[in-house]
Amino acid sequence: MERWLGRFSKHAYALMRIVIGLALASHGAQKLLGFFGGSTPPIYSQFWIGGVIELVGGGLVALGFLTGYAAFLCSGMMAVAYFQFHWFGGQNPGFWPILNGGEKALMYALIFLFIATRGAGPWSLARLFGGGRG
Repeated sequence: MERWLGRFSKHAYALMRIVIGLALASHGAQKLLGFFGGSTPPIYSQFWIGGVIELVGGGLVALGFLTGYAAFLCSGMMAVAYFQFHWFGGQNPGFWPILNGGEKALMYALIFLFIATRGAGPWSLARLFGGGRG
């Protein structure tokens, strides 16, 4: 499969970066702005800070600007969310994501870690202004 699709890998990566960044930013918009049926948490609470990281970090990743830093911060935030609210907290605490409901948090953490290692890549502001890798 890589022989046929390999030539599209940079563009597939860019598409993944944009979609994942926008998906996380939508969670931040839900928390901070009340979009998508959300409600706003108290300012400076842990959920509010998470919403800021989601909205700003996800937006930066989607745009491909300061991508490595933003993705690393988003990865860490999602790792904290997984451990705090799924593995050790929540209704079904425990190791297995399928049982504790933490699949999305765990996948976000790993995908953003991958993005942090790869940088902005094509279709990014960093590439447009001469700084993007990939």
